[in-house]
Order: sequence, then structure tokens, then C-alpha cells
Amino acid sequence: MRFGDKQSMNIHGDRLYGMDFHQFIERESEATTIELASEFGLTLRDVQNLKRKLERS
Repeated sequence: MRFGDKQSMNIHGDRLYGMDFHQFIERESEATTIELASEFGLTLRDVQNLKRKLERS
């Protein structure tokens, strides 16, 4: 039987775009910012630039 997009979203309803944010929040307390950034494919410089941009706005 074929699954539609809506059915597959219902099966994995706790995730948004394949990302489990609860797992990210749990890891945030345990991991350093460098480890978290590397999971998303960001460098430390990218994280620092994002922090600067957020402080300005």
C-alpha cells in the first residue's frame, strides 16, 4: 500500500523536517557549542557571526 505525504507526516509527527527538537534541547545542556554547530554543518566562525547579527537586531 502506498503512503501519501500526509500519512508519512502523521507517522513522524513529532519531528519537523526530520529534526527532533527535543533531542536538540537535551543535547544543548550536555554538548558544547562547537559540537552542536558541527552537527548542523556550521563552523565556529559561522556561529560567532550569527551571534553578532542577533546582538545587533
